Amino acid sequence: MTITIQQERADAIDAYFSDRSMPLKGYGMKMVLEAEKHDIDWRLLPAIAIRESSGGKFACKNNPFGWDSCKTNFKSVNEAIEVVARNLGGNNPRTQKYYTGETMEKLYSYNGTVIRTYPAEVFNIMNRLGVSGIDA
Repeated sequence: MTITIQQERADAIDAYFSDRSMPLKGYGMKMVLEAEKHDIDWRLLPAIAIRESSGGKFACKNNPFGWDSCKTNFKSVNEAIEVVARNLGGNNPRTQKYYTGETMEKLYSYNGTVIRTYPAEVFNIMNRLGVSGIDA
């Protein structure tokens, strides 16, 4: 049986969540698929969730990403993953101007204007999840 790159990445995310007893374990594949769909780094969504809510431990309103300062109430975690990925990918006309460029620029727009060290903090988490290429 051949394991796909998607599965390797999803497994890396879920293992990270599992090893730390984070509630988002099991959402790895959803994050990988949404990242691919919106052309963002596969590590970005889980890293933001880890930084913002300790992997869902302190999520507000099905919002493990702290999206919209936790004012947005998502129907489900899956919806949160879809909405945040869409925005970070620059595919929402209302927020597109904020999420252009490379990952660090997107992170600056996400919360770097408030917390200067935010982009580097999330990027460090991304690196702990795996390398950006094929390897998980």
